[in-house]
Parts: sequence; structure tokens; C-alpha cells
Amino acid sequence: MATHPVNASPVTHELRGKVLLVTVDNPPVNALGADVRRGLAAAIGHAEANDAVQAVLIVGAGRNFIAGADIREFGQPPQPPALPDVCNRIEACHKPVIAAIHGAALGGGLEVALAAHYRLAVAGAKLGLPEVQLGLLPGAGGTQRAPRLIGAETALSLMLSGRHASAQEAHKLGLVDRLGASDDILAEGLAYAQELLAGHAPVRRTRDAQALADRTQAQAAIDAARAETAKKSRGLFSPLKIVDCVQAALDLPFDEGLRFERKQFLECLESPQRAGLVHAFFAEREVQKAPETKSAKPRAIETVGVIGGGTMGAGIAVAVLDAGLPVTMIERDDASLARGRAHVEKVYDGLIAKGRMKPEAKAQILARLSGSTSYDALANADLVIEAVFEDMAVKQAVFAELDRVCKPGAVLATNTSYLDIDAIAASIERPQDVVGLHFFSPANIMKLLEIVVPKQVSADVVATAFELAKKLRKVPVRAGVCDGFIGNRILAVFRTAADHLMEDGASPYQIDKAVRDFGFPMGPYQVVDLAGGDIGWATRKRRAATRDPKARYVQIADRICERGWFGQKTGRGFYLYPEGARTGTPDPEVEAIIEAERERAGITPRAFTDEAIMRRYMAAMINEGANVVHEKIALRPLDVDVTLLYGYGFPRYRGGPMKYADTVGLANVLADIREYAKEDPLFWRPSPLLVELVERGENFASLNHSA
Repeated sequence: MATHPVNASPVTHELRGKVLLVTVDNPPVNALGADVRRGLAAAIGHAEANDAVQAVLIVGAGRNFIAGADIREFGQPPQPPALPDVCNRIEACHKPVIAAIHGAALGGGLEVALAAHYRLAVAGAKLGLPEVQLGLLPGAGGTQRAPRLIGAETALSLMLSGRHASAQEAHKLGLVDRLGASDDILAEGLAYAQELLAGHAPVRRTRDAQALADRTQAQAAIDAARAETAKKSRGLFSPLKIVDCVQAALDLPFDEGLRFERKQFLECLESPQRAGLVHAFFAEREVQKAPETKSAKPRAIETVGVIGGGTMGAGIAVAVLDAGLPVTMIERDDASLARGRAHVEKVYDGLIAKGRMKPEAKAQILARLSGSTSYDALANADLVIEAVFEDMAVKQAVFAELDRVCKPGAVLATNTSYLDIDAIAASIERPQDVVGLHFFSPANIMKLLEIVVPKQVSADVVATAFELAKKLRKVPVRAGVCDGFIGNRILAVFRTAADHLMEDGASPYQIDKAVRDFGFPMGPYQVVDLAGGDIGWATRKRRAATRDPKARYVQIADRICERGWFGQKTGRGFYLYPEGARTGTPDPEVEAIIEAERERAGITPRAFTDEAIMRRYMAAMINEGANVVHEKIALRPLDVDVTLLYGYGFPRYRGGPMKYADTVGLANVLADIREYAKEDPLFWRPSPLLVELVERGENFASLNHSA
């Protein structure tokens, strides 16, 4: 279309009959940078001043309407005009303003649309206010306009979840006035504008909408959201501020409500939580970029084999089925195969019971699941994922079979948590096709996927693993081969630090509480009980022969396992789980075992504050994270952060352990480690990378661009 550049602005406008067509063209996503904000304000000014203009139509060029704020401006000094002023200018226009939405209208993009007088969306549009995910709240009138337009309950549900609504849902909620019949956004928008003009449609400002008219109903929705948010968003700053802003929308005149929203927005902007959440947001995007994804094209994956139908194998099968791919499950006999299938069915039955899936959908998915007791059924598989018992001989036997039956070029993946993948790969004729895909349990729910890169693997196999992660909607992190890779290697160290604390005088219950109060969903001993104490016990026994005899070894967990107390599944572990309870209660017998072990080890217990517990716990995590980066097991500190955020429940608003270390100061972390080393110099050896960064006056963030 012919446009008349206004100072080469990313916002252009031209007269189409009586309609001023305003086009936002700021690739790649039409983000609301300062030039776009200026251009929108200027276009409205032009419309007001020009008698030939009777209505304004705002559209986005390319694939989106406006996908939100310009992330390049994060952390920069604000440039006028501010978005709230632009939205108010749009809403105050004396001529009808129509927003025609295709693609993303998110955050500030949806706030622009809410300021318009009429909204149209076409199929494929995504509307949402996801600011909460960055520790913010909608700060350009979103918390004031949305509740007035669609009611307190619906507005709160959108803003507190940060989820996206489809065009159809947005229409049903009253967020948009009309659904376009085709996806030609320009034709649909112009037709709607003509129709509104022909019908003499008035200027209809969202600030005057009446969805909050039933005060009692609105107040009940706000109270319910506040109670739920206080429970669910423990420690988070912005969600309760969003509730406060909706309360202001109910209680205050519109302009006062806007001032209140702005004040809360600026407080969120200054919160350290926002920095943590923004880091997590960028890190999650950055981990997708591995050297192999830049240098090689992925192989095609049309069919997938899964070996093993236990909890992990079934979870992986569900994740693959949910991505729309067919799965062939291999088990050793018919009974095990039936159990594997039942494990898969149970996941979908749970969704049906919660009303999140229809039985027909389950039947359609299960039609893609086949099973066999013969490896020959994998002859045509493009990718096979092995999820059998964590034992090298067992794994190598499986890979010998895969080597025999799989077609050339099939990707052979192992889901080991600790074992040496180089040794697995070296045992077959095609080591270049072997990669580690370390899923986290439950594999159909947990977002993290460690992609473990052995020495001889082809770059295109690694690229294929990243492509698979995308299909499975997982967050992939590239890891090198070592015992435990990134996550479990670091876990082993901070768990050991916790065990030392327990033997030195802190109870497991105090340690768990300190870790929960820091922001983790569970403490380390709750996690052991949930996963099953026997798993860690088996690992400790496997490592006993290679353990440094000079290293301190706490035996408390072994004493508990020797009694057959493996956690929730046996009704007791570190905690008691009477009558199959999901939440444990402290166990005096465990405390007696701990006391006896302290005596045996000749330790006089001492008291620790929660803060002292967390300083040691975090110092151990950060120090081992630094070692993992130093040894190139992780590409960058941010890969460690994403692993701990998505696999181990690290509080997202703290950004990950390496980001947290930067926040408290690396020199302070190193000083703590050197202090603890006076007691135990073997365990508390400062990472060479940590020492080097402190000497250079740098932090972990400085290494995040070196993949």
C-alpha cells in the first residue's frame, strides 16, 4: 500500500476515504519503542486537526498488532511520551478510533487497543496482559480499563496469570467487539470502520464502561483473588499490587485510579524482583541458542520410540504424544507393557477428571501410541529415547539392541541422570548419533530438558534435540558430560552442604523451612521424601568406591534408608506421612537418629539462624555453579540459572543462583566460602572462576554473551 513516511517514523498514516489508516511498522514485533509512541500520538493529533478524517483505524504491519513494550528500553532512562499519555490521547480523541488486531496484542499493545473506542480481532490473534511474568503490572491504564470493560474477575484472571486469550475468547469476554471473518486485517478493519461511520457510531470510551457497576460482585471477586494470590504468589511483589490496582478501579474515579496504577507500576519497576524476572525471561530465550543450532540443520523427526514404561518412560511418552507425534513404547514383557500403557492413560484420565480434556481427545491421542516387546518395532523410528534403570550395563545392553535394529541416521537418546554418556556412545558402532536427553520427573509437566552433548556426537543431532525440545514445549539447556551434568551435579553439592548443616546442629525441618522462606516450593528433605530416598541411596552406594576418603560424609540419610523409610511412598522418610498424607510431619525418631549420628561423629551441635543456613546453602550452589561454567559443562552462567529455575524450583524472581550471586556481590560470596573453608577446606574450595571474577571486579553477567 502507498504510505507517506512521516520523518521515516515506524508509524505512518494515510487517508483511506474518511478513515485515517494508522500503521505501526516496527519489526520484528511492532514493539512500543519511543518512536512508535511518538508516531501514535502524532497520528491522533493529525486526525483531530484534519476535517477530512472522520474515524481512525490502527493496524500493525507484519505478523502482529503490537506485541508490547520494547525490551531494548528496559533499564534505560524513560523517553517521552510515556505510554499512559499516549493511551489517554487515543481515548480522548473526538473521532472514533478502532484497533484492528491480528497476531499479538500483548501488554502495552493490548493497553493501546483498550484505549481505542472499538476493537476487532481476527483468528490467530493473541490478547493478554503478561506483565506479571516480568515482575510488573500493566502500567498504561490496563488495570483500570480492563476491569471496567470485562469485570473484575475476568480482568484479574488475565493479569494474574499473564496468559493469552484467543480472538474467540476475547470476543466472548467482551475484550473485543467483533471477530473478523477473514484474516485480511486491513480489509476487515476498513470494513468495520465504514460500518461504524455509516451507523453514526459514537465515540465510546473504555473509561466509562460499566462492568464494575455491580459493586458487591466486583468486591467479592477482588477479595477472592487477593486471598488466592496471597497463598499462591508467596514472596512475589507484583501480583498483590495488581489486585490493589483493580480495587482502585472499583473505588476511585478513573484519573485517580490511573495515578494509583502509575505509582504501583514505578514501585514494581524499582523492585529487585523485576531484575530477577527480566533476567529469567531473557535467559530462557538465550539458552535456546547453542553453537550446534547455529551451525547445523536438525534431522526430521516424524516417529519416536520410548524404551521403558515406568514413571519416567510414560511421562516422556505423554510429552511426545502431546506434541502430536506417534510413540512406540518398548517393554520387556506384555505385563510391563500393559503397566506402561496404564501409566500413560492415567495422566489423561486425570485431565478428564479435572474437566481439562474430553474422552474423545484421549482416544485420539492414544491411537498414536503403540507398544511392543521387540526392539524390531523401532526399525523406522527417527528418534529413540531410552528411559530404563540407571545402570551402565543395562543401558549399554539397550544401546546394543538399538544399534542392531535402528535405521541409519536415527537419533539415539539416553535419559540418564548421572551416567557417562561418552561410555554409552563408545559401546556402539554409531557414537555420532548418541545424545543425552535428561528429562525431569514428571516428564510431561517439568519444563527443563538438559541436552547432554557427548564428545563424538554430530552437530545436527544436537540441533535435532533442540528442535525436539521446541516441539515438546520444553526449555532446553545444553550440558557437557560429567557426573550429574549441570543440575544434579550442583544439587549433589548443595544437598551435601545441607547435610553438613543438619549434622552440625540444624534440624532437617528448620533447613526445609529456611529454604521455603527463601522462595523454593520445597526444602531439600521434602524433595528427598517426594522423589524417594532409595534413589539417592543407590547413587551414594555407587559412588562409595570413588569417594575421597578425606571428604566429610554424613550418614544420617543412609541410617533412615536402612530402616526402609524411603519417603512418601513408604509412609515415612525424613517426615512421617500418616494414612498416605501428601504433606509430612516431623518425626521424633528421625531426630533421635540425627542425635545418635552427631554423637558417633563427635560433633557438638550448634544453633544456626535461617539466614546462616541460606548463606551456606547458596554459597555451595553458587560455587559449584561457577565450577560447572569454569569446566565448560555449562556454556554460560545463565545456563546454570535456567537449569535451577526450571528443574529445581529456584525462585524465579531471584533470577537463578548466578544472578542472585551478582545481586549479593561475588566478593561477599567468596568471603563466606573462605570463612567456611576454615572448618572444612576440602568441601569449601573456592571455584577458580569465582576467584578470578572477584579479582577482575567482574560478575557472572559479564560471561553471559559468550556462547
